[in-house]
Amino acid sequence: MGALRIAVSIIFIIVSVALVILVLMQEGKSQGLGSISGAAETYWGKNKGRSMEGMLVKITKVLAVLFLLLTAVLNLNVF
Repeated sequence: MGALRIAVSIIFIIVSVALVILVLMQEGKSQGLGSISGAAETYWGKNKGRSMEGMLVKITKVLAVLFLLLTAVLNLNVF
């Protein structure tokens, strides 16, 4: 069972590093002065789910759930 714990720990480290990198790649949510005049409401602002930023958000959510599941598995002490 020690090999399984090592494998899960390695996957946990890879997910952790990927999660940190993805969070750092994302832009801030503040729109600055553009939000006052409505300038932030562009085509890319409306279709963020199809853009690169939208994809980063989706992948971040999946990795966050995987991070939580791996954390729970590693804390069960079943290995």
